[in-house]
Parts: sequence; structure tokens; C-alpha cells
Amino acid sequence: MQKGKQKKVDWIKYMSDIVPPEVRPKPVVPAKPPNVGAPSPSNPFPPQGLGIGGGGGVSAPPPSAIPVPIGTHSHSVGHNVGHGVGHGAGHVGGHTAAHNGGHAHGGSHSSSGGSTLLGYIGIDTIIEQMRKKTMKTGFDFNIMVVGHSGLGKSTLVNTLFKSQVSRRNAGWARDEKIPKTVEIKAVSHVLEEGGVKMKLTVVDTPGFGDLINNDNCWEPISKYINEQYEKFLKEEVNITRKKRIPDTRVHCCLFFINPTGHSLHSLDLEFMKRLSHSVNIIPVIAKADTMTIEERQEFKQRVRKELEMAGIEFYPQKEFDEDMEDKSDNDKIREAMPFAVVGSDKEYQVNNKRVLGRKTAWGIVEVENPNHCEFALLRDFLIRSHLQDLKEVTHNIHYETYRAKRLNENGGLHPISSNDTQESNL
Repeated sequence: MQKGKQKKVDWIKYMSDIVPPEVRPKPVVPAKPPNVGAPSPSNPFPPQGLGIGGGGGVSAPPPSAIPVPIGTHSHSVGHNVGHGVGHGAGHVGGHTAAHNGGHAHGGSHSSSGGSTLLGYIGIDTIIEQMRKKTMKTGFDFNIMVVGHSGLGKSTLVNTLFKSQVSRRNAGWARDEKIPKTVEIKAVSHVLEEGGVKMKLTVVDTPGFGDLINNDNCWEPISKYINEQYEKFLKEEVNITRKKRIPDTRVHCCLFFINPTGHSLHSLDLEFMKRLSHSVNIIPVIAKADTMTIEERQEFKQRVRKELEMAGIEFYPQKEFDEDMEDKSDNDKIREAMPFAVVGSDKEYQVNNKRVLGRKTAWGIVEVENPNHCEFALLRDFLIRSHLQDLKEVTHNIHYETYRAKRLNENGGLHPISSNDTQESNL
């Protein structure tokens, strides 16, 4: 016992010699915040002292409740709490401040690549910059309509854009004879709405399906689509490229289905099968007012089943859904397709309101009334929600597929002169 007491006295004396009393840190008890005390619903942990026995008067939440700045060393929490418990509240006060200050000051840095901004930078203004640039330059949108004559293709396009943009309104005569072969005729217009300019090109295909022998009648259409890809590709590989390459590629193909109420024609299936991998095909049932609601629903189900059995994918394709939100939205669209539509560029008075519609002996079929037809769904889908996506899929999927095929075939394209890339007047 005497030896143990002597060793303890020697140890105290030794420590006194190393650390003089005037240098030794004194416990500093910070002022107690007014909101620290009894546990509350927002802070269910009771106050605890950091010193041994809890008499230090400094409250500390449990380790799981201590916030850790993103990217700081994980040992700071355990070091602060564990070190403070072992050495007292005073040492914790000085050591914790220095330790946390060194690690947390200067903003938070995430090891995963993200960061927390300490102030406003202005990154969000890029959307406004893009909007201003688009309003100045405008954009192109090229739509093709394919189907038998008399299905209302021109009327529907005029109704979609509420303008006289179809081929019929550009010098087409009603007494025009049916061509012997499928022709391609394109008409361009510049539309402006809300300060935004859009160069709309409507590509019509008179003669499709109207001949006695319709073998290979899709070839002129396929050739035209590939010619636009070729024209764009030659501009890209040219040594001196234009600042803005004219985009004549077909972004969307509206395929009009005859409202027979029975099934698709073999020509319809063959056309969509051959062109579904080179252009965005959107099937629509024309003149849907010729069928009852029950007939229309049965016909839509039959068409979807036939397309699925034939392995035909129409836009929007499932493989191009980028995330769950896109998949959810596109699933609803795919379930509603093909859209049963009615087109009309004439207005009638209905309930003291002017509406687009078709007048019959039984009443007026309102084009934009979802209870009468699905024109409003088609317009919202085609213009208001997926117009940009149609352009992106055309460029990133269909054009890239054609581009890769061409470059692999020829081992690359040679630069060409600007004279070879002049647009042809269609």
C-alpha cells in the first residue's frame, strides 16, 4: 500500500512539473441555450453532460443525432464525443472547435461529385439563354403523312396547326388525277406563336395504296427518308460546314388507317414493318366519326394486337424510355394508340362558343372534344409534350443508325463541295 501511494504522489508531482498551473486549461462551461432543456417532440433525446457523471452542464445529442458536414472525415463525431467523455468538457470545448472548424469551414464537398452551393451562381439561367436563342433562330419540324386518298390527311394537318399548311392549300386542285406511282411532295411554311418561329414542312405521299398493283409502293417513301439522311450526312462530313445545317429529315410519320372496323390491310402492316426502324411512325385511325364508341374501342384493340403480333414498334418505343417517369407517361400514350381522330377546319356555334367540328344530320362532331374523338390527345402528344423528343429520337437513333451503316459501307465519306448540297425544290 505504501508503495502504491508513493507512486501516485510521484505521478502527480511529475505532471505538475511538466504542465505548470498557469498553462493548464480550465474548464469552460458555455452558456446554456434557451431551447436546451427538457426533451421536446422535435428533440426526443434528453440533455446529457459531456463530463464524467454528467455534471459539466454542456448538453450533447447522441452520436446518431450529431450532423456531419458532407465530405468531412467520419472520425470527427466519434473523436469529439469519445474524446470529450474521456478528457472532460473543457478539453472538448477547445479541441472540438478546432477540429470541426478545420473540417467544416469553407463549404461542403461531396465525395460523390456533388456539392452544396454557398450562394447563388446563376446556373439556372441556362434555360432562359436557350429560350432566347431558340426564339431568335427558330427551329425545324418535318412531318410526313401517309395513307390512302380520301382519309382526310390534309384536313387533319391543317387542324393540327390551325393553319392552311397542307399540299391542298398550296396549289393542289381537286381534279388532280391519281398519279401512276407514289409521289413525294413537300410544302414548307413558317409559323410563329408567342415569338417562337417554326419552319414546318409537310410531306405528302399522293398515290400510296391507290393503285391496282401496290407492290413496293413504300419504296419511294423509304428512298425520300434516306435521301434526307444522306443530305444531312454530307453536310456533316464536309470540310467547311455551315453554322447551321438545314434539317430536312422526317421527324414524324403520321400513318392513316382506314376505319374499316375489321383489321389492318396487308399493305399497312408491310409499310410500317419496313419503315418503323428508319422513322418515327404514329398510327392514327382516320375519320373516327364513322364508327360508334364501342366499334372504335374494339378496332383499336384489334389494331394494337396485330401490330404486336407483327413485331411493329411505333413511337414512342419502349426501349427509348429514359426513366420511370418517361415510362409511366409513355405507357399511357401507348395504351391510347392508335388515336381515333377527326379533322375539320370549319367552325360552328355550339353553346354560344365557336368550335371546330363536322356537321352531320345528328349534330356536330366537335374535333377538340375528348368525348367525341381523340384529336386533342394527338395534338397534345405530338406538339405540346413530345415534339422535341421526336427530333431527338430522329437525330440520335434513326439518323445515327443510317450514318453508321453508310460509313461502314464506304469506309467513310469524302468531303464534298457546297454545290452538291444545295436543296432541291420539291
